[in-house]
Amino acid sequence: MAQRPAIVEYGDHAWTLGRGLVVVLGALLVSSAITQPFTDLVVGAGLVAADGWMETVVRTVFQFVGFGAAVGGYLALADDWDLIGVDRLDVRSAAIVAVGTVVLLAIQFAALFVFARIGVSTGENQAILAGQSDPTYFLYMIAVSILFVGPGEELLFRGAVQGLFRRSWGPWPSIITASVIFGAIHVPAVVGAVGEAALYAVVAAGLGCVLGYLYERTGNVIVPCLVHGLYNGAIYAIQYVSQAM
Repeated sequence: MAQRPAIVEYGDHAWTLGRGLVVVLGALLVSSAITQPFTDLVVGAGLVAADGWMETVVRTVFQFVGFGAAVGGYLALADDWDLIGVDRLDVRSAAIVAVGTVVLLAIQFAALFVFARIGVSTGENQAILAGQSDPTYFLYMIAVSILFVGPGEELLFRGAVQGLFRRSWGPWPSIITASVIFGAIHVPAVVGAVGEAALYAVVAAGLGCVLGYLYERTGNVIVPCLVHGLYNGAIYAIQYVSQAM
């Protein structure tokens, strides 16, 4: 198991929260700065068609590469490479990844079942709607989720943000606060009414708490990266099967 960084007091709670929010804002800015230009380069080179689902796939790749680049830039500027715990994936960690993925899926479908019973909806993520015209999109997104989306979001929210919060607040306050920010950041991607987007954010925050716990439990950011990627990949696989049949 990787050694978790010790809790170090950096200041009051407002300063700690502000620092984490700056990291998130920086990641969003870096991602925004590179996503469209590099996507345009790929489209301009004739590698993918403009305004098609493959452009969405390419844009998603660059978006989460941007997250990873921003986190790497922060670690370099702050000279704080010990902030994020990384370790090899052993048998125990692999088992935790498998169980964690199943737990996330169980929470997702339990929430959908309850919402259906009480007549509410969480809205739909734009990433799902992008595949309505061609289910092949979902197959590409399985790979993109595992290789880019899961690692990009987990390096940012669990590795950097939760890591910064943990140094001042300890485990559970950092897990919950980072997860609330994680949930809120998904709101712009939701198609639906304000209440549906808010409910989506609540579910995402709950899933984020599970991912945060897995990171805290193992001290290895690779674990939540894989769980997140495999969970998303499973959702896309289900979408593919349901549309291809």
